[in-house]
Amino acid sequence: MRAILLSGGLALVFTLVGTVGAIRFLSAKGYGQLIRDDGPTTHHTKRGTPSMGGTVIIGSVVLAYLLSALLTSRMPTASGLLLLFLLVGLGLVGFLDDYIKVAKQRSLGLRSRAKMTGQVLVAIVFALLALRFPDERGQTPASRHLSFTRDWEAWTLPTFLVVLLILFMIAATSNSVNLTDGLDGLATGCSTIVFAAYAIMNIWQNNQSCELTQGNTCYEVRDPLDLAIISAALTGACFGFLWWNASPAKIFMGDTGSLALGGAIAGLAILTRTELLLVVLGGLFVAQSVSVILQVGFFKATGGKRMFRMAPLHHHFELKGWDEITVVIRFWIIAGLCVAGGMGIFYAEWVAGT
Repeated sequence: MRAILLSGGLALVFTLVGTVGAIRFLSAKGYGQLIRDDGPTTHHTKRGTPSMGGTVIIGSVVLAYLLSALLTSRMPTASGLLLLFLLVGLGLVGFLDDYIKVAKQRSLGLRSRAKMTGQVLVAIVFALLALRFPDERGQTPASRHLSFTRDWEAWTLPTFLVVLLILFMIAATSNSVNLTDGLDGLATGCSTIVFAAYAIMNIWQNNQSCELTQGNTCYEVRDPLDLAIISAALTGACFGFLWWNASPAKIFMGDTGSLALGGAIAGLAILTRTELLLVVLGGLFVAQSVSVILQVGFFKATGGKRMFRMAPLHHHFELKGWDEITVVIRFWIIAGLCVAGGMGIFYAEWVAGT
């Protein structure tokens, strides 16, 4: 528990302090956000706000994790290092996208094919490595079984299907968080809630680990304590960044942060054997992606008509006249309800098995 609190606290302090330096550096370099002309007109005032703040979040999480391990004399685990690899790898893809935007003054950044290629490469490497490194009980970081709150032993998948599932989850979640990152503090706040939930779930899985207690209710997760430490660091880092990212935002996380955070959420779902539960826990992110899919599908099917005034969903409510801060807070509430529902299911399954 000391390592968990230490990691979360350090990450919080690092982002609170480090973001100030990032704002000054990025402003001096002129690395400001470009705003699409087809979006809400109220966003035009945000043009020039420093972007790429996700680098501070990523750096804070990695540094907090390593320092907490050093100060508590803990060795990093395979699961922890893989999760950090996913965070940093997708953050690098997002950083390239953000840098092209500011360097070439092109609002779309990386071409979609190049961006997806980077995500796919990182996801495949993560998937292949996550199926290796068994511990003394034979548990690998990722499982070959489908899972909701724990592995379904009857659903064993061949390696190529496991890799495809992991690839889909990482691509879908990272892009969903990226779509949500359109209003001040929206993606940061929602991510904070999800990471806090995973920190609690990881602590519970560690206390009920099959390594400690046997029975139908124990959890076969390789390194739950280390995952709790990183979840706490992600929670603290996002919470600290929100101080500067809340409306009116002094800095944006950019694709550097949104892709990295989305990847970390998917990684936690995979490594904690809660893959399908992620649909409930990340219900707000799912709704954002579904709104885009419906908008595009309806537009093509009807020859140009729109289901929403604009997608993703938060822009629809903006164009209906809601204030930006109203949209953000109400979406935070929805994200919190989704997380509460997911954690309720997680706990109810454990109670039902006792």
